[in-house]
Amino acid sequence: MNQIEPEEREGEPLKLRERAYASFTERLLAREIKPGQFVTQRELVAMTGFPLGAIRELIPRLEAEGLIKTVPQRGMQVAHVDLNLIRNAFQFRLFLEKEATALYAVNATDEEIAEQRARHEAIIVRAEAGGDEQLIEDAEDVDRLLHEAIIDHLDNDIVSQAFRVTWLKIRLIRQYETRIQNHILVPVMRDHLKIIGAIETRDPIRAAEEMSIHIGNARTRAMNY
Repeated sequence: MNQIEPEEREGEPLKLRERAYASFTERLLAREIKPGQFVTQRELVAMTGFPLGAIRELIPRLEAEGLIKTVPQRGMQVAHVDLNLIRNAFQFRLFLEKEATALYAVNATDEEIAEQRARHEAIIVRAEAGGDEQLIEDAEDVDRLLHEAIIDHLDNDIVSQAFRVTWLKIRLIRQYETRIQNHILVPVMRDHLKIIGAIETRDPIRAAEEMSIHIGNARTRAMNY
């Protein structure tokens, strides 16, 4: 009978927690777990399909990331979309992404920048041709990939993780009220092209300013809802 090595035994709970986290966030974004909903640990077991032990270990992470909070005498409440969440999420994005964009403008390769431009221009062509069933999903991927590339270029795991938690909250905000739709898809892509254009000139100040304008536009759309 094969024996599990100590490293594998030690690593398995970590893998289980990561899978439970992924299951929770997938269901949150699919709105199977709804913003503002009160849940128990056993309900999370049923929703995610993971054992109670994994859920108990997952909860401190969800609390630390602001995805759930404990309400006295009521239990655990999933983060709900409100003006406070919108303000905080977009302010945090602004702090992270302005500086990251300035550094990306200096350090990104020409090939990386050209690939970002090509992705955005392809989305605009499809949108202006009338769109298709896959357009919104592809546009959201292109949107995410630009911001992730700028953040991950810092090569800082702490910043990348913090950004991804914030991006998850942005996804919640978008899904709840302001998901990229056809009427704002092209303006969002053109915002991005202005950022890319500034990066192409290797102008960190202008690139950071264009990112600031873009985040401000997104925040205004979310606040208006």
